[in-house]
Amino acid sequence: MAVELTAQAALALRMSSLLLRPHPTVHLRTVGEVVEWFGAMQAQDLASGMWSLGVRLPELRHSDVHAALERREALRTWPMRGTLHLVPPRDARWMLELTGVRVRTAEATRRAQLGLTEVEAERAVAVLGGALVGGGRLTRAQCLATLEAAGIGTTGQRGYHLLSHASLTGVTCLAPNVGAEQTFVLLDEWAPGQHRPERDEALATLAHRYVRSHGPVTAREFAGWTGLTLTDARRGFAAAGDAVAPVLVDGETAMVDPVLLDTAPRPVDDLLVLPGFDEYLLGYRDRSLMVDPAHTNAIVPGGNGVFQATVVRGGRVVGTWKRTIDKARVTVTVAPLAPLDDRVRARVERALARYATFLDRSLRLVWSG
Repeated sequence: MAVELTAQAALALRMSSLLLRPHPTVHLRTVGEVVEWFGAMQAQDLASGMWSLGVRLPELRHSDVHAALERREALRTWPMRGTLHLVPPRDARWMLELTGVRVRTAEATRRAQLGLTEVEAERAVAVLGGALVGGGRLTRAQCLATLEAAGIGTTGQRGYHLLSHASLTGVTCLAPNVGAEQTFVLLDEWAPGQHRPERDEALATLAHRYVRSHGPVTAREFAGWTGLTLTDARRGFAAAGDAVAPVLVDGETAMVDPVLLDTAPRPVDDLLVLPGFDEYLLGYRDRSLMVDPAHTNAIVPGGNGVFQATVVRGGRVVGTWKRTIDKARVTVTVAPLAPLDDRVRARVERALARYATFLDRSLRLVWSG
């Protein structure tokens, strides 16, 4: 019989799964270990992706995370929902093949809107592949110039579409930035020795990783996270077998890492400052465990998909924050969404001071309310 969990207990387990609270059995120390734990980490906004790792690896600074990515502990590509994620390098190709099917179908419609033919799109992939072969590494601007020189127009959104298309087809991927510029490499050269599981094994692996890093979660949440059909999501849960365990949350069946059920979660009054594009929110469609519905518009203004960075206390969003950076200092403006007394504000400042240290900068904190 499935264990019944209150919403509060489910949230406590979820925070441990997300590595935002101590996990009873897992103590990860490297970028590669954290990315493999999640299977994929949202990294559409690179600055958010870097701090997502920094939050979970408190001994590392931004330069350490960048160095880890240069060592190829993780790579960025477009495996799910047409957005950039950090993934384990050896798993990039099978993830693209498993979760990218529906995105590639949508791509065809987008190409028609952009006035791109299928022939142009495939020629663009061939041109980029030829330019990068032999260990090449080109910035975004250089990639676009290469396409233009080959007679393939990149104006408007055409360039972005062609670059993402080359990665979705498994030809290229993103290497770490050089300065502020994206760089592109060949996937097979940057991450040789790709793992090639059978489809059911791939579904089971992805389901297990999602459950252990986000659970408790439903099959519907898994489908939303991956872009898979609900049928495939359920198949993945079934294929994961004893690696996942059923629980009931508000009467609905969800899956969780069974390790978390061995010890009762204790109330934790934690205080975190998270990037906007973190798995804490981006990993779910139903965010009611973490977010008061009255605060949704403040976190995603106008429902435009651009998430604000959040202040999280006890697993719930209590504020948002924005930053501006110069060479020596990061200025952070915090907007509370709930009353924060002086003691809690002091904790927010300490959390942001660690963020500033991560960036190797001093902190200037401004309260907007």
